[in-house]
Amino acid sequence: MKVTLFSSKPYDEAFLKRLNPSFGHELVFIENRLNPQTAHFAYGSPAVCAFVNDVLDATTLEKLAHGGTRFIAMRCAGYNNVDLAAAQSLGLQVARVPAYSPFAVAEHAVALFLSLNRHVHKAYNRVRDGNFSIDGLIGHDVHGMTVGVIGTGSIGRIFARIMSGFGCEVLAYDVAPDPDCLQLGVRYVELHELFARSQAISLHCPLTPQTYHLINEQSLARMRDGVFLINTSRGALIDTEAVMAAIKSSKIGGLALDVYEEESALFFEDRSVGIIQDDVFMRLTTFPNVLVTGHQAFFTHEAMTNIAQTTLSNLADFVAGRACANRVICD
Repeated sequence: MKVTLFSSKPYDEAFLKRLNPSFGHELVFIENRLNPQTAHFAYGSPAVCAFVNDVLDATTLEKLAHGGTRFIAMRCAGYNNVDLAAAQSLGLQVARVPAYSPFAVAEHAVALFLSLNRHVHKAYNRVRDGNFSIDGLIGHDVHGMTVGVIGTGSIGRIFARIMSGFGCEVLAYDVAPDPDCLQLGVRYVELHELFARSQAISLHCPLTPQTYHLINEQSLARMRDGVFLINTSRGALIDTEAVMAAIKSSKIGGLALDVYEEESALFFEDRSVGIIQDDVFMRLTTFPNVLVTGHQAFFTHEAMTNIAQTTLSNLADFVAGRACANRVICD
């Protein structure tokens, strides 16, 4: 079956091509992002493969369906960029990769927190410039900290386990407490208590209407002064303007982001030769206690292998007419 893959990078092509001989799909790699202007590239493809910052709104889906597409394979866990109601009405099936490597994302969140707390990014730059002064690089012992985890699915659970191993008191909030976390000694509390007590907070929840701008002016006001905030989940969980105000007032002691609510115009591309037009993002990166990575938390050999394997398997299910276990159904 012919499959058009959008937002394709060399690493996507390498992993998918390595595993595809077992499946025999005809893979067409397109560097462009999927949106209403690029959907025509998939004309004649029964299936397309898309990524986190592709635009799969009603207009794009209508164009895909008109061109003969019947299956959309998301090579990621999130699908908030897909208009599921429109897909259903057009007869388009949507599948995803629900769990490629929760360890990869959880470990990156820990790495961001540790780097931020001990100013590793600043120390690295100092030493490269021949500056071995440690003034201004003082951090905190992680052992004994109270750490809040919002969302204890597969990624949040692993993050909680790691922080428990550091000797932290771990507080968690989730609509459904996880038995493994409870066995670890994680204590589930309401959000107001988690905000009030946590010295560091890591976000591991999906983006829904209920969690949009979960971190906002009101929730920040409930937090301890000097709190560390880590987000490796979805950019729009955070109101960036409110967070910048909290950094200026020292309410936030450190901010680590692997995602950003307006990242679709920036991430996964080399922007170093031009002028970045996002003034909010550029102001954010001027703060010395802000650490940003470009949506790389998932990016390990193990995760990329699992993404490729599951994506190709989802496509194979569609070709064979089998029920796809990873299909996303519109509620």
